[in-house]
Amino acid sequence: MSARGNWLDDEISHRRVGKGENRLPPALAVVVAGVAYALLPNSVLLLPRLVIPAAELVLLAALLVTNPTRMIRRTRWSRIASVTLTTLIISANLVALGMLVAALTKKSTAGGDLLVAAMQVWLTNVIGFALLYWELDRGGPVTRREARRDKLPPADWRFSQDENDDTVTEVAAGSSKTSGWIPIFLDYLYLSLTNSSAFSPTDTMPLTNRAKALMGLEATAALLTSLLVIARAVGSLGGGGG
Repeated sequence: MSARGNWLDDEISHRRVGKGENRLPPALAVVVAGVAYALLPNSVLLLPRLVIPAAELVLLAALLVTNPTRMIRRTRWSRIASVTLTTLIISANLVALGMLVAALTKKSTAGGDLLVAAMQVWLTNVIGFALLYWELDRGGPVTRREARRDKLPPADWRFSQDENDDTVTEVAAGSSKTSGWIPIFLDYLYLSLTNSSAFSPTDTMPLTNRAKALMGLEATAALLTSLLVIARAVGSLGGGGG
């Protein structure tokens, strides 16, 4: 076997430690998003309160059957279910955001309700896009861990670990090239959180058109929530709800 072949085998073995990515963090994120949606005020709900959370839980249950504890199996249907789940979370949340903005024109809507709803919409925005980034980048969580790096689909995002192999020894030790590091859900959650907070990329750069479009959509929704909705809600509280 060539030196390159040995290096690739060693590199894959690094990424296979743990027998697949832990299913618990993304599953908990879905549950939190469902609870946040279920607690939204009636004024920003398009459908009966439990319809969207119930659909999310059904899709999550189907995914848990495929990979109950570790992400080790990937089928066409699990991929479809996962993308459908994240799309549902994001779409329902964007609709809620639109209705929340419309509620700003109604003087009868209490500022406190708007503030709480804005916080829930912002939180769900972070979770929904984190799940979508996690599912799309480099073929998804199973492919990222199991495939040889030279067989992975093109990356949608470049993390700091992907470019620090030529730095000082203790930093380079954790780089993608040196250690076989790959991003997990918490990395995408941090990416989504910083994008929703700074309204732009921070330490993780989008590389593809779809990554840029998704980050732009997320940042726009976060900006609208933060600057328009929350500002109006706080103003209403300061003015006695008038």
